[in-house]
Amino acid sequence: MTALNDTLTTPITSVRLDKWLWACRFYKTRALAKDMVEGGKVHYNGQRCKASRLVEVGATIRLTQGYDEKIVVVLGLAEKRQAAPLAQQLYQETAESQAERQKRAELRKTNSLYAPHPETKPDKKERRQLL
Repeated sequence: MTALNDTLTTPITSVRLDKWLWACRFYKTRALAKDMVEGGKVHYNGQRCKASRLVEVGATIRLTQGYDEKIVVVLGLAEKRQAAPLAQQLYQETAESQAERQKRAELRKTNSLYAPHPETKPDKKERRQLL
């Protein structure tokens, strides 16, 4: 019983990269986090790495999520998935990363205004008018 209590109270000094990404809720599953790391979508301190890389406090991680690319600094470590507010305390996104994400989101919005997609398919009469 004391061995279990000791493991719960000892602070974590390092954690696998895929496990940390999953615990911080960047990716929904650990397998998806592993695939992203192996696919080159995650860089640890500016270098491509393996999923088994040990994460340390103060490291910089660049990761891709959909259209967005985030650059975060590790503030804490966790091996288990936590609630979203607690998980967000484990990292801090850089100001440059936030500005770049907002800029890209704005560009995506303006691009959709110039190339709008209609709500429905054109009917027979509208198709004749297009020709």
